[in-house]
Amino acid sequence: MKRKEQKGHVIKEILNGSIAMELEIEPGDRLLSINQKEIEDIFDYQYYVENEYIEILIEKPNKEQWLLEVDKEEDEDLGIVFDSGLMDDYRSCQNKCIFCFIDQMPKGMRKTLYFKDDDSRLSFLQGNYVTLTNMSDHDVDRIIQYHLSPINISFQTMNPDLRCKMLNNRFAGEALKKADRFYEAGITMNGQIVLCKGVNDGNELAYSIRRLMEYIPVLESVSVVPVGLSKFREGLYPLEPFTKEDAENVLDMIHGFQKEIYAAHGIHFVHASDEWYITAKRQLPHRETYDGYLQLENGVGMLRLLMDEFEEGLRILETKLHQEKPKEDREASMEISAVTGQISYPYILKMAEKMMDLLPGLIIHVYPIVNHFFGEQITVTGLLTGQDIVSQLKGQKLGGRLLLPQNTLRSGEEVFLDDMTVTEMKNALQVKIDIVKSSGYDFIDAVLGKTVCGKDMN
Repeated sequence: MKRKEQKGHVIKEILNGSIAMELEIEPGDRLLSINQKEIEDIFDYQYYVENEYIEILIEKPNKEQWLLEVDKEEDEDLGIVFDSGLMDDYRSCQNKCIFCFIDQMPKGMRKTLYFKDDDSRLSFLQGNYVTLTNMSDHDVDRIIQYHLSPINISFQTMNPDLRCKMLNNRFAGEALKKADRFYEAGITMNGQIVLCKGVNDGNELAYSIRRLMEYIPVLESVSVVPVGLSKFREGLYPLEPFTKEDAENVLDMIHGFQKEIYAAHGIHFVHASDEWYITAKRQLPHRETYDGYLQLENGVGMLRLLMDEFEEGLRILETKLHQEKPKEDREASMEISAVTGQISYPYILKMAEKMMDLLPGLIIHVYPIVNHFFGEQITVTGLLTGQDIVSQLKGQKLGGRLLLPQNTLRSGEEVFLDDMTVTEMKNALQVKIDIVKSSGYDFIDAVLGKTVCGKDMN
């Protein structure tokens, strides 16, 4: 992380064979400027580096400064890695949203889980959603100048007064005007509405959707997701879970808007997350409804995509098996187990049953894990903890392997939300654990223990 009292950005690493290595730039050097422009963060850096001719000002640890001239291909990288991916500090959220899940977490967890980011740069780099309240006019100007797209925006409501109330920020309503500037500049946007019962639903939701329609086609999609309510809400704004009837009303409204918008623009635009269909006990829509799955990270179409991938993968597997031997001669002789959140349990169970029907001798035990850690109203797989999984699997039939969804783990690591490790779980349950990625193809490959229908299949 760069130190505010010093100019420039510390270089952490130089890639082998890169332009920077040829120029004898080294770890520990500081990048001061490019083309006489001070570099604020990664976006400035990437913007200026894309030129064919650039002048780089480097400061060595002994304070000696080198001005280096570089002729290169327009999109050729210098091969410099910085201390921070942003080349700047992460910006924390200044709001106190009534629906914030971080405020609903228990004490004693690792510090990083309590950090609330509201950094527009992470919207472009990682797909995070931002409220616009933490974005200066300078930030907006740079996004437009560099034409960064898409930006993901947490609208919540288009009623300015209500937005101030929901975000507990008196500037939250005024911040919506920044979306007007993005629209005028043609900056692609995606939107999100976290729906809170009795607050921004009903007529307020209809008003918000109607207002957001004015940004089509620059605003490509809007997801509507139900607020997540943990059991740690003491002292917070009183919110209630949505009922089956509530979910039906939300879906009826969204489907009505989809028909109108599709007739006018050829897209469905506003999408309900998977939870609404499960709560309402309705069938998931067909894949065409999701307009290319623009909102998967918000749980919009995730189960539909999973099931479609599984069905396609199953056809591939069935074709291969048929070429090898008839069904009555197939033997799997394998017993395994899989865990999932309650929301996806019926779908994972159906997938397991189809696999067992195709492969006589295969036994898959599917266990839906109740979220005691955050509360039983939290049903998604991604918020399961190691301790809940272990406590509910002890004494169960696990077979030779346990299939564990990758989204239960910290990104890039084998650690759960409660800091239990996969190794600790393996030792506690005395079973081999295989990590399963999110696709339906990966599920089939994980069950079989080999690549049959994955992306790297010939």
